[in-house]
Amino acid sequence: MSPNSPRHSLRYAWLVVALLGVVGALNYLDRMMITTMRKSIVEAMPMTDAQFGLLTSVFFWIYALLSPVAGFLADRFSRTRLIIGSLFVWSAVTWLTGHARSYEELLLSRALMGISEACYFPAALALIVDYHRGTTRSLAIGVHMAAIMVGQALGGFGGWSAERHSWSFPFSLLGGFGIAYAVVLLLLLRDPSASPADQRKAEPGSRVRFLEALASLCALPAYWTALCFWGLLGGIGGVVAVWMPTYFQERFQLTQGAAGFSVTGWLYAASFAGVLLGGVWADTWGRRRARGRILVPAIGACIAAPAILLLNTAEVLPVAILGLVLYGTTRSFSDTNMMPILCLIADARYRATGYGVLNLFSCTAAGLGIYAGGALRDARIPLNTIFLMVSAALVCCALLLFSLRIPAKAAMEGESP
Repeated sequence: MSPNSPRHSLRYAWLVVALLGVVGALNYLDRMMITTMRKSIVEAMPMTDAQFGLLTSVFFWIYALLSPVAGFLADRFSRTRLIIGSLFVWSAVTWLTGHARSYEELLLSRALMGISEACYFPAALALIVDYHRGTTRSLAIGVHMAAIMVGQALGGFGGWSAERHSWSFPFSLLGGFGIAYAVVLLLLLRDPSASPADQRKAEPGSRVRFLEALASLCALPAYWTALCFWGLLGGIGGVVAVWMPTYFQERFQLTQGAAGFSVTGWLYAASFAGVLLGGVWADTWGRRRARGRILVPAIGACIAAPAILLLNTAEVLPVAILGLVLYGTTRSFSDTNMMPILCLIADARYRATGYGVLNLFSCTAAGLGIYAGGALRDARIPLNTIFLMVSAALVCCALLLFSLRIPAKAAMEGESP
């Protein structure tokens, strides 16, 4: 029976989430594990710290710049073919990374990984919302986000494996697994034939064009509001991820390892719970009011702002951790609802393109936020003051969401069952 048949549609929709959850986790694991095996790589292939940092930077620069184009490809062509092709190529590049014999080859492999991985995220989220068109939409995105966080948390596998085998071993292992899993997806993953985007693609003269997609999105005031919100939130995320461990270390006289574990361990756990809680909550409110999916992350930002203030003024570590947990839980409401919000404000033909542009703004803002934090530190601005700015920025995020207006036609199209 077809995956689009009424009898199996919901079951298959959740199968799609499960299949893509593995890909999402692998996507982040493949890109992040290099940062956990610095010592092993530098011993095998001598390089400066700046050169090692460039291995990650070049990935993110290319990933961010190509995200809008990757989104357009997902709107123009088959989402599943793009996902499978992306997984196959980046897994092959991951395998080749383990066989690099010079710094230049390693840098080239990271650039190629940025190109291939950029094609996954907009297509995957667009495919999920194609299958989950209403009461399960936010939770489905939340489950996928939770799987991604598992991949992030498993990034230490690279360093652990490099110590016991060699730095190339985890790249070969995960690259081979990804290639094999691409074959599994080829057998199981299908595009839904009845999605609004597919129906429009089938109409004569309705093929998606990149400039037309950008023009359609830029003509929506709500999309500009979403861009400002998502970019600002990306900058906040960059500051917290990079500078919060330093704050914990200096504030509570922790070792580097203890501070890092205190932040990443609690933050990942809280964010994992938050994407699921935010998904269930938004789906529940979304049944009764169109703005429910917008109000949930807006409320989350309203809670995250004082949570940052709480940890910023805490005198003892447990209180600071409580603030960090509240921030991680409520800030992640936005992660699970950004694509559903986009479905409310944008033409169904341009969802993946729209998310690709959002991704570009978010990644760019994250990099700027990290740099700004360092520049302020160099100017002897204390981290307490920097996190006061973060709290104020979260209030601005909430205000942006509360001000976001849903075009009636787009809302009906985005939530159509």
